[in-house]
Amino acid sequence: MTRVSGRAPLGNTPLGSAAPGNPAAGGAPRSAPRSTQGSGPAPLLRRILLQGQYETVTMLRNGEQLILAIVMPLLAMIGLTVTPLLDGLGSSRINIAVPGILALCAMSTAFTGQGISTGFDRRYGVLRFLSTTPLGRTGLIAGKILAVLAVLLLQVLIVTAVALPLGWRPEPAGLLPGLAILVLGAAAFTALGLLVAGTVRPEATLAITNLLWILLGALGGIVIPAERLPALAQAVVHFLPSGALGQALRDAFLHGSVNAAAVFVLLLWTAIAGGAATRWFKWN
Repeated sequence: MTRVSGRAPLGNTPLGSAAPGNPAAGGAPRSAPRSTQGSGPAPLLRRILLQGQYETVTMLRNGEQLILAIVMPLLAMIGLTVTPLLDGLGSSRINIAVPGILALCAMSTAFTGQGISTGFDRRYGVLRFLSTTPLGRTGLIAGKILAVLAVLLLQVLIVTAVALPLGWRPEPAGLLPGLAILVLGAAAFTALGLLVAGTVRPEATLAITNLLWILLGALGGIVIPAERLPALAQAVVHFLPSGALGQALRDAFLHGSVNAAAVFVLLLWTAIAGGAATRWFKWN
């Protein structure tokens, strides 16, 4: 499994070198985005947008995160279209594969990528530093959420651009519900990622998020439908955020329907993980 670093490097500077935002390595702590007009702090919305832009660029500059967020989902999609694993499920291989790949993209960015990034920000004191600036804790978390949504949009565009020539034909009635479900799934995984990043050591966050990415991707019902999984896995995947998101997207893009039970599971995970992260997240 590719090792995903924490705070993405600027340029080609490796993690741990004297880079901006890495005070543990001698670099100056990164500062919160500032307004170029006037001497006072920028309005909150502008601060959040600037922080979101910074977080997005930082994520996209990290080659390891790009492999996890884009390259590996694309390889998985192509692999599913050239193997008989998805045969006999009532539609073409590509039509069944793409919803699961989009769900995998959401988990890669919102859970694994953002979780590791936040964990190492916490280790180097970046979270504590930024939380004392006019950006504040609310603005910092909002900026991270904006970054997740921006990268997820890029992932959707890339997957769509590759899938359409391969024959993907989603149900038109399910496009808007599917996108809304994808955003909900990203919210659930972001909450889970922040919960892990804010409660355990960064090295543990790295191990936990990567391990869960592998397990949920292979056996969590996110890419491979539950009916193709072992009997024991079938009994539990519908209650996991991975299984709920994968099934809800397949129902939307294949049949144009909304799986209310799966949506409820995602809402429940978002509420529980979000509440737990709010309660136990440690900024230091």
